[in-house]
Amino acid sequence: MMKIDVLTLFPEMFSGVFGHSILHKAAEKSAVQYNVVNFRDYADNKHQTVDDYPYGGGAGMVLKPQPIFDAVAALMEQAESKRTRVILLCPQGKRYDQKKAEELAEEEHLIFVCGHYEGYDERIREHVVTDEISIGDYVLTGGELGAMVVIDSVVRLLPEVLGNEESHMKDSFSTGILEHPHYTRPSDFRGMKVPDVLLQGHHKLIEEWRNKEALRRTFLRRPDLLEKIELTTEQEKWLNEIKKEYE
Repeated sequence: MMKIDVLTLFPEMFSGVFGHSILHKAAEKSAVQYNVVNFRDYADNKHQTVDDYPYGGGAGMVLKPQPIFDAVAALMEQAESKRTRVILLCPQGKRYDQKKAEELAEEEHLIFVCGHYEGYDERIREHVVTDEISIGDYVLTGGELGAMVVIDSVVRLLPEVLGNEESHMKDSFSTGILEHPHYTRPSDFRGMKVPDVLLQGHHKLIEEWRNKEALRRTFLRRPDLLEKIELTTEQEKWLNEIKKEYE
């Protein structure tokens, strides 16, 4: 079972996320255990302050090292895991992607540190954190929403969490390219028809159509992804055909 600890000043933000849908089902199946902690509880002063003014001046407040250091140490001791990743959510971190999600899904214990205010005392980054992650080139009020995104993407990869074990293997980015289009009943909706190939029951042709359409979608929407993968001879042929259609 994976254990996920979240350090935050706003633990109530996670109750809805962990209590519904796939994340809730994963906990019911004992694939994961969640623990949300208010790191203010670890502050060593009577006012439970967790931030202070930055040395050298400047706008905003900075999270103090002591509460984070002590909270992480306590959680690691409780988990008794030899493999713990401490993840800091911040805009300066490495851009998050599916490869990172797959890497984190192999771990036993994850601790997410969600900050607020202007930033973190640098000693937190240097001596506590193992991974700094950014979910995009923009700034949020705090790290909670980023942590939710990462946790969702990791937990769905755990064994037996999804109803169909092959589901995540064919997701966009899992194969290196975007996923093919999907259709369901009715086959004719207000004159908009499902491609004939999907109605014929010829599995080989359907698989070929899906692979080609996945390439088409990637070429049109995220051509940068095609530069990062090695295409098969057949995929190269399809891609050349697709490119000619748009010349």
